[in-house]
Amino acid sequence: MNNLKVFALMAGMTALFGVLGASFAGQGGMITFLLMAGVMNFGMYWFSSKMVLRAYGAQVVTAAEAPQLYEMVDRLRQRADLPMPTVAIAPHAQPNAFATGRNPENAVVCVTEGIMRLISPDELEGVIAHELAHIKNRDMLLQTFTATMAGAISNLAYFAVFFGGRDNEEEETLSRRSPR
Repeated sequence: MNNLKVFALMAGMTALFGVLGASFAGQGGMITFLLMAGVMNFGMYWFSSKMVLRAYGAQVVTAAEAPQLYEMVDRLRQRADLPMPTVAIAPHAQPNAFATGRNPENAVVCVTEGIMRLISPDELEGVIAHELAHIKNRDMLLQTFTATMAGAISNLAYFAVFFGGRDNEEEETLSRRSPR
């Protein structure tokens, strides 16, 4: 079901870009915006986990670098019958954890330094189990697409403000000043 939702979001974003491109610059704008949507869809699918980790400033860790965390994730993923996800730690004081990636074979589980300091190992185990459930249910791709679409729509709004033209009052003022 989540794959259908992701497809619907991708199709919706592509259609939105096409309509906006056509309204800004006709057929050429529509083609340009459709190409932009295609590149964004491709990038979101293949590189979403890397983008999220970079946005958080998270570092991938090995079993040697974070043995307790790595062992906890490994033990819980075995119980859930999942492949071993990449494990990362984000240097943030705010307690948080998330899963990202396009599928279980390319998943990432990330925790912040803040959550590791704040809660007990048993509580952290519950949080990680929750994130692994997102991986098992393939929720993280849908969540990543949703967040990226929100960003894309926000950027489109900035684009519209910057390139959207002038209002009538501003055009009249400019036309009175310019020589004919």
